[in-house]
Amino acid sequence: MKTRGIVLAGLTAWSSAALAGPSLEECIRAALETSPQAAAAEMRAEAARAAIRQAESAVWPVVTLSGSYARTDNPPQAFMMSLNQRALNMQDPAFDPNHPDDTANARLGVGAKMRLLDFGRRANDRRAAVSAAGARSEMLAVVRNDLVHEVTRGFYTVLQAQSFVAVQEEQVRSLEESLRVARERMDKGAAVRSDVLSLEVRLAQAQEDLIRARNGVGLAVAALNTAIGRDLVPESGLDAKPPETVPDLPPAPVAGAANRHPSVRAADLAVAAQRSALARARADRRPTVSAFGEVDWDSEDFSDSEDSYYAGLVAEWDIFDGFRRSAAIREAGANLAAAEADARRAADGVKLDQRQAFLQAREARERWTVTAKSVESAQEALRITKARYEQGAADIPELLNAELGLAAIRSRRVAALYDYLTALSNIGRAKGELAPAGAAE
Repeated sequence: MKTRGIVLAGLTAWSSAALAGPSLEECIRAALETSPQAAAAEMRAEAARAAIRQAESAVWPVVTLSGSYARTDNPPQAFMMSLNQRALNMQDPAFDPNHPDDTANARLGVGAKMRLLDFGRRANDRRAAVSAAGARSEMLAVVRNDLVHEVTRGFYTVLQAQSFVAVQEEQVRSLEESLRVARERMDKGAAVRSDVLSLEVRLAQAQEDLIRARNGVGLAVAALNTAIGRDLVPESGLDAKPPETVPDLPPAPVAGAANRHPSVRAADLAVAAQRSALARARADRRPTVSAFGEVDWDSEDFSDSEDSYYAGLVAEWDIFDGFRRSAAIREAGANLAAAEADARRAADGVKLDQRQAFLQAREARERWTVTAKSVESAQEALRITKARYEQGAADIPELLNAELGLAAIRSRRVAALYDYLTALSNIGRAKGELAPAGAAE
């Protein structure tokens, strides 16, 4: 969770004091609780854990309770019913095995069967289930890791959109002031009407840009609430101010960092599951030994029952199955090779992702540093140009260029700031460190 702490450090100092709406931590917590993505991943992990219990059940005996009632005058069946009831009297003068009377039999039975030896079938089934469950748990961590980044990015996008609104509002105020000065100069005969018209046109464009910026806040809030899974953030946005300081750039990824990512661990566990599946397919070529037993109670009307038992051992060995097992072994071997290739691809992909995330963060950090001085220069340039225009030493194109230049550099600085904060979160996502501890069991 080290990277996640770095990501949140830039907000900790100001969010608690400035936020009227939910904080970033509250948005993340709500998303992890309500997001359908996280819920679906959790249920898949739970299903995989249940599969382990299914595999473990194979080491226990299967106990069956049965009951039946039958009535017949079929000679062999009637003979066996009477025999099971210990009621057969072949010395009875009325005994006629070829034409028996209607005979009824009520039977209750309890049976059990248990596999004693299977040369690793059950053990490999369990190993495969454990590995598959581990992979699902790691994928749950991946989903949570990505979800935290998605919410973080959405949170910063809202703040960025609000900052763009502030930039446009400042430009509108500045243009309104310039327009006031131009009208005063025109009334005094020191400026022409085209100056006023040019400023009015530019002001209208700035007001149109302000409308778009305000709409961008609504769109950003909708995207953030979608990531959270419910409408937690109000349509008006977040009552927050941009941070004055940002965290330092974390160190570049080191060799072997990709192996700690949950998606890579999930791929490795998928390889282990396929390896167990291959061992299981090979074990199918060997015989099995099972024990069985049954106790029955037979009577004519569920009273005065006679009991009997039947127990033994059975060994089975399929010596020919139409080459099914050979094909199953080849299939399992191919699945194992594919899983190993997927694991290598996952490790390479994470390694590239981590490198790209670091480079993007470094670029955004450098842009943010450069624009700091540029904003100061653009503000001073606009101040000087306005003063010169009031004195008649500068024309309208110079003034408009200064206005546009300041607005543009302010927008670039806002973009660089939130791009950098988002990039820090992306570094944590690429490292797999944003998911809460204990996500993978």
